[in-house]
Amino acid sequence: MTTKRTRKVVEALRDYCAAAAIAPGGQLPPERDLARRLGCSRETLRNALAELELAGDLWRHVGQGTFLGPRPRGHPVRETILVQGASPLQLMQARLTLEPSVAAEAAALATPAEIAYLSDLVNRGRRAATRADCERLDAAFHRGIAEVTGNPILLGLLDYLAGARRHAAWQREWEVTYRKLGVAEFTERHSLQHEELVACIQRGAADAAADAMRRHLQTIFAAMCGSGLPP
Repeated sequence: MTTKRTRKVVEALRDYCAAAAIAPGGQLPPERDLARRLGCSRETLRNALAELELAGDLWRHVGQGTFLGPRPRGHPVRETILVQGASPLQLMQARLTLEPSVAAEAAALATPAEIAYLSDLVNRGRRAATRADCERLDAAFHRGIAEVTGNPILLGLLDYLAGARRHAAWQREWEVTYRKLGVAEFTERHSLQHEELVACIQRGAADAAADAMRRHLQTIFAAMCGSGLPP
C-alpha cells in the first residue's frame, strides 16, 4: 500500500524533474542528493522511485543510476522491482502459490540428514527469544525445505521472495503482527506447524506436506490480515 508520504514524494519528484528540465533518458541526481533536495528520508525516496519505476516514468540500473522515462529495450528489469512494488499480503499470496508444491517435492526427496537439519531448526526456532531470531530461523527453515528439492530455480524464486523480509514495509507489518499476538504465542504456533511439516516430509507424504505448508502460511496470512491465529 502506498503511504501518503510516499505519494507526496512521488509528486515532488515529478515536479523536480520538470523544473530541472531533465530530458527523457536524462539521469537524476544520486539518492542522497535527491532526498536532501526533497526533504525526505532515503527510505521514502526509494519507495517513491519504485512507484515511478512501476509506472514506467523512470528506470534504474544498479551501479549506473536512475534515468527519466521508460526503460530502453535490452535493459533487464531490476530483480527487486516486483518485491518493492508488492504489499506484504501479496507476497504472502505468492508464497501460498509456490511453497506447498515445494513441500510436496521435499517429501519425495528428503534424506535422513536433511530431516535432522530441519528438525534442529524447529527446535532452535522454539527457543528463539526475540522477533529477529524467530524470523531468521523461520527463513532458514523454509529455505531448508527448498534446498531438499535440489532445484535451483525453485530455490532462487524462494530466495527472491525471502528478500522481501528485509524491506521496510514487511518489517513494519511483522512488528504490528507480533505486538498484537505476542512473540510467545506466535512462536509456539509456528513451531508446532513446523514440526507437523517435518513429520509429513519424513513420512514421504507429499499431499500431507503440501496441506501442512498451506495451513502454516494461511496462519501467517490471517495474522497479518488482523484476524488473529486460527484455533
